[in-house]
Amino acid sequence: MQPAFRSRVRLRHLHCFVAVAQTQHLGLAGEQLGLSQPAVSKTLSELEALLDARLLVRGRSGTDLTELGQRFLRHALRVLGDLDEAADSVSGAGTAGRQQLRVGALPSVVPDLLQEAVLAFRRAHPEVGLAVQTGMNRTLIEWLKADVLDIVIGRMDDPAVMEGLWFEMLDTEPLLLAVRKGHALAATHAAMAEVMACPLIVPAQGSVPRHSTESLLARHGFVLPPGTMETSDAYLGQLIALKSDAVWLAPRCAMRQALDSGELVLLPISGQGSEEPVGLLRQGSREPGAAAEAFAQDLRERAAARARGQVPGKRG
Repeated sequence: MQPAFRSRVRLRHLHCFVAVAQTQHLGLAGEQLGLSQPAVSKTLSELEALLDARLLVRGRSGTDLTELGQRFLRHALRVLGDLDEAADSVSGAGTAGRQQLRVGALPSVVPDLLQEAVLAFRRAHPEVGLAVQTGMNRTLIEWLKADVLDIVIGRMDDPAVMEGLWFEMLDTEPLLLAVRKGHALAATHAAMAEVMACPLIVPAQGSVPRHSTESLLARHGFVLPPGTMETSDAYLGQLIALKSDAVWLAPRCAMRQALDSGELVLLPISGQGSEEPVGLLRQGSREPGAAAEAFAQDLRERAAARARGQVPGKRG
């Protein structure tokens, strides 16, 4: 198949496939490429016929890469990236003046590690553009594989999903329960039964913290009641907890600052067994650039300081 594929494949096939992988939608990819949706579909079908393999699964809500598609994507990105570098080497165009770091992060780490790392990075590297996107862990991994992101602050996933990725653990985040200052449970040794009598704010369905929440409740003999509010947005969870009598169940990183300031009060219910590793993810086949490595090193130092019980100082 290789000689025939090499002689018949065109750059338009690769550009089209990468665009669909990155946007996860035929129509959006077509807008990006200046093509109609039928033209995008036809180009993808040609590529799949050349490879004699199914690369994408098309659905009403968008497209998903097959396992073979994920493997092919890594090579397609490398080919297009090498071509860009070749053109730059001839034209003399460098990356100076247009550097950009693309970071993905779980919503729960935004008020904690991410916020501090972003501020430090902006002070130290004002010449580098910084684009930050938040999302569910699986979505972040898909964006990382599709080269939409350079580095992700996320969690481990299933081995098949993690194929081709490199993971470095920063910290383990247990699930905590907190209420606003002045809440009826704030000054008591609240039991789980009392917690369950209050409105609840829990992580969104499909997330690792949500699974930990359900496991924690099950160990106490409870299930999530009807009417429970679900969100993985740390700011929204905090705001609702501060302005209501709800009990907020979330990873420690989501509520650390509010706990430190005294706005939220931690309930004495152990989240032991709910710890989940949070770390850095990147493509295993690609070395991080200088900006990505600087950002990652700052996160490592902050996580290490937290583990020692220290508060990292502000640095320029």
